[in-house]
Amino acid sequence: MHPAAWAALGPLLWACGLALRGGMLYPRESPSRERKELHGLWSFRADFSENRQRGFEQRWYRSPLRESGPTLDMPVPSSFNDVGQDRQLRSFVGWVWYEREVTLPQRWTQDLGTRVVLRIGSAHYYAIVWVNGVHVVEHEGGHLPFEADISKLVQSGPLSSCRITIAINNTLTPHTLPPGTILHKTDTSKYPKGYFVQNTNFDFFNYAGLHRPVLLYTTPTTYIDDITVTTGVDQGTGLVDYQIFVQGSEHFQLEVRLLDQEGKVVAQGTGCRGQLQVPNAHLWWPYLMHEHPAYLYSLEVRLTTQTAAGPVSDFYTLPVGIRTIEVTEHQFLINGKPFYFHGVNKHEDADIRGRGFDWALLVKDFNLLRWLGANAFRTSHYPYAEEVLQLCDRYGIVVIDESPGVGIVLAQSYGNQSLQHHLEVMGELVRRDKNHPAVVMWSVANEPASFLPPAGYYFKTLIAHTKALDPSRPVTFVTNSNYEADLGAPYVDVICVNSYYSWYHDYGHLEVIPLQLATQFENWYRTYQKPIIQSEYGAGAIPGFHQDPPVMFSEEYQKALLQQYHMVLDEKRKNYVVGELVWNFADFMTDQAPQRVMGNKKGIFTRQRQPKAAAFLLRERYWRLANDTWRPPAAGRSQCPEGGLFHV
Repeated sequence: MHPAAWAALGPLLWACGLALRGGMLYPRESPSRERKELHGLWSFRADFSENRQRGFEQRWYRSPLRESGPTLDMPVPSSFNDVGQDRQLRSFVGWVWYEREVTLPQRWTQDLGTRVVLRIGSAHYYAIVWVNGVHVVEHEGGHLPFEADISKLVQSGPLSSCRITIAINNTLTPHTLPPGTILHKTDTSKYPKGYFVQNTNFDFFNYAGLHRPVLLYTTPTTYIDDITVTTGVDQGTGLVDYQIFVQGSEHFQLEVRLLDQEGKVVAQGTGCRGQLQVPNAHLWWPYLMHEHPAYLYSLEVRLTTQTAAGPVSDFYTLPVGIRTIEVTEHQFLINGKPFYFHGVNKHEDADIRGRGFDWALLVKDFNLLRWLGANAFRTSHYPYAEEVLQLCDRYGIVVIDESPGVGIVLAQSYGNQSLQHHLEVMGELVRRDKNHPAVVMWSVANEPASFLPPAGYYFKTLIAHTKALDPSRPVTFVTNSNYEADLGAPYVDVICVNSYYSWYHDYGHLEVIPLQLATQFENWYRTYQKPIIQSEYGAGAIPGFHQDPPVMFSEEYQKALLQQYHMVLDEKRKNYVVGELVWNFADFMTDQAPQRVMGNKKGIFTRQRQPKAAAFLLRERYWRLANDTWRPPAAGRSQCPEGGLFHV
């Protein structure tokens, strides 16, 4: 999009403060709360005008979208890029418009004691929202939820429906997360007048649209706004420290109960903050680390306030896992026991739907993770849907929760404007995910140019800010810089290193991997004395390509390269290496380029979730690692199961 088009909107675009501040509890139904999903078909139009401003100039939000021109049917949630047959839409950069007419329950529009909230799970990248033509909220950032209280708009007259309009711009600039640049092609002998392209420094397709659920939910006008839970253990007694934030009134009572999985009350309290003590607590353990992993309690909160019509209550139930995290010079401890990450990096990516949320795909991915024997993944390279983390809590899959700070390679992306936005994003991420027991570490960035002079101050500030937001979890960022030149590494708690030996250099020479990888680990540990995770490693493989002796892009080469890494990892995990995350779980789409044959092929599964040879190698390895690192009673030894489905 033309930079002038951003500026034309003036303060409207940058008024991030218009988004609701406060809590971001996941909308759950309760005796006091209802929700209405808005998934399905929305009206859609891309603004193909030269300056991408026609929608604002003609005020498309003032009346139904169909009245200002043709519209398409667009499924929500999904990316808009791959749904149709329009080549221009697939690579479109600029403003797109979504609209949905919603019929509301009568009690929502007539009961002034009901608060009605519009929640958008994510809109990539910048979003402006109107209800019945009235501007209600804006949000910058494509991977985190935002809300607007629309009660006054839907309770202002005899309305039974409302019209929701959302304009989304996917343009990336040096100050967005992730960053990008707009390149104007001015040679009119080669390009049409006004031609421009979006350039990025990350290796995945910049899918855009309404990627996650859009919904309406209700609360009473005095309501539970936020809950923060931290947990500990003292000689077998579980400690659940809670803090509850209330909006709407200063006069209320709070009751708190903690229930086990059988529905038995094991602790209770009152007031906005306190500590619940659970004797002989069931701890939340990762998958394959305990015979009863992922134990979740339920924290039931009841708020009661007095009104002219009598007492009114609000109820919210939060899943709680009791567990501890500690990092030493050479170990990562969960519940006081050494934990070894053996897992994957992922992407929210699939055919047709792009980055759109899909329950069937999500459940398939989790069945594959557990079939594989994976106990962890990193949300490369952006926060994933909240429902993903809920399944991680439920199944015991440990998460390194990463911000969209990928491709930060320009010096101008380290200025105050970029830093301020990055701080805000980390605040939103922690606010959303702080109560998930599966989240054990924050990652503030992936492969930044951390050797640039401004990077030291940038990451020192960013990491300190994240630790202040959540002192209970370690913080990292993922580097591929030289160990001596990395200006951010002194501030992280765990060193996460990406390397692609015998892939991006020394092509085909698998024999050099052991020496180069061992040197990498030794240099990083000698310099920083911190535990290390091999956060990315791998090779591309075209499914069905076979060659022996192995050559690049064959399934045999991918498998052989992983085996070379594993020899060194097996030696170093005895000392200070605490994890390995293969790149990648599944093939995924990228921008078109000569070195990318319909996307990145480093997945151990295809984009359609079918295994390559490397998947079977990793499955054997991960189940062996599980038995090496957890030794349950003989009758309960974990076995590599034959089936693909698991039960909780």
